[in-house]
Amino acid sequence: MAIINSIFGWFIKKRIHQIELFMKYPHDVQQDWFSELTDTAKNTEWGKRYGFGELGNLDAFKARVPVQEYDGFKADIERIVHGEQNILWPSDITMFAKSSGTTSDKSKFIPVSTESLEDCHYKGGKDLMSFYYNEFEDSRLLEGRALVMGGSSDFVPLNEGSYTGDLSAIIIRNLPFWASLHRTPDISIALNPSWEEKIEQIVDVTVDQNITNISGVPSWMLVLLKRVLERTGKSKIIEVWPNLEWYVHGGVNFSPYRASFKDLIGDNGQVNYSETYNASEGFFGIQDDTKRDDLLLMLDYGIFYEFMPLAELGKEFPKTLQLDEVEIGVNYALIISTTGGLWRYLIGDTIKFTCLDPFRIKVSGRTKHFINVFGEELIVDNADEALRQVCEKTRSSIKEYSAAPIFMDGTKAGGHEWVIEFIDPPSDIEYFTEVFDNALKSINSDYEAKRYHDAVLCMPKVRQLPPGTFYKWMQKRGKLGGQNKVPRLSNSRDYINSIMEVVDEG
Repeated sequence: MAIINSIFGWFIKKRIHQIELFMKYPHDVQQDWFSELTDTAKNTEWGKRYGFGELGNLDAFKARVPVQEYDGFKADIERIVHGEQNILWPSDITMFAKSSGTTSDKSKFIPVSTESLEDCHYKGGKDLMSFYYNEFEDSRLLEGRALVMGGSSDFVPLNEGSYTGDLSAIIIRNLPFWASLHRTPDISIALNPSWEEKIEQIVDVTVDQNITNISGVPSWMLVLLKRVLERTGKSKIIEVWPNLEWYVHGGVNFSPYRASFKDLIGDNGQVNYSETYNASEGFFGIQDDTKRDDLLLMLDYGIFYEFMPLAELGKEFPKTLQLDEVEIGVNYALIISTTGGLWRYLIGDTIKFTCLDPFRIKVSGRTKHFINVFGEELIVDNADEALRQVCEKTRSSIKEYSAAPIFMDGTKAGGHEWVIEFIDPPSDIEYFTEVFDNALKSINSDYEAKRYHDAVLCMPKVRQLPPGTFYKWMQKRGKLGGQNKVPRLSNSRDYINSIMEVVDEG
């Protein structure tokens, strides 16, 4: 173990130095990646279509290549799926991350090249460890096992030599042997497509192991940890895994879950929490300092970034900004060009910068997940912060939530309906609603204006759902698993109506 720690210590110091370089020269690094990406792909079909070999500068790239969502790539990705190559990226692409996101039931097949797997996704995982050991030099992580709870996925052959699965499955399947030594459970369990069976198998395997760190989406990790306690009869996770020191999370805002995790784990201050921002399309940010609540934007992962003001949404050739043009606190839609062959891809997330030296961000929401029926411009970031405040004041905690508009009826004002599944419910739901409403007013001036004298928006309607409602709803939709997330906000009532159908079914 001393030898392993020595080797890892050498690697950490080397990598931290490289990270400090891109923190010091962010614009140069991004310009280099723009040139590298377009030059590498200039002889692909897309490179020839848009003249990558003769661009000359970034302005020409922006003028020629439209900003696109998945549908803009779909026809070409289907050709790659059927065996054609050198379309989006020169190296052969045989892996496709299956993703439905949270906006559609239709699957997307995100191309994963060898370069994006090695130099982005794996690099992000190694950097996460580097940051942690750099901050906690006396860590004993490597003396135990890492419980990694990814998605549940079958590998589906698409063509001879190519296949699809969710990203976590692709990563696990292609891990080098040395990277698998620290992980648990083994691949047969990790890739079990039956989510409920997989939970039981993970518990079987891990309750007697020395688990030093865990990672997974908070909502699904809570399900696993509760099952561990039920199986062992213990009251706190720290009684089962006394050497647990690190939880890595991502996918959703952690604020509403933090108190629940501390209570469930029995956290006496020994457990550290780190957030990552990664998706099927790439690995974008890491919480490099556990004392902060924002993420370092990772600039040397083979990704060229553009940041689009939300007013430009819907335009084929919108105005986009580079790092030297962004401002703190402004919401931007994230646009990426990558070594996976995605060009000016609008991934659907919105971010805001919290620091410009170095560049740090927070994920603020989704471009299609907000409520703006009445001009209130309510985003997920607003909702999460308001719920954090009301839970703190009412000593309650939330497992899952979703919200939708209540449309105006004649002269009657509209409103918002919130369906919430609590871990610790408030003693007075009416008081909870009042505090929540006031918190939203303090956070969002547009919401506050629409709530004035109940003229446009009336008091929000909060429904307390029975335990297990969201689990049953996700199960009904075939969305159980670590990479599936509950949609938070919607401009329609489709989600909330189907959730209430589950409640009515009992």
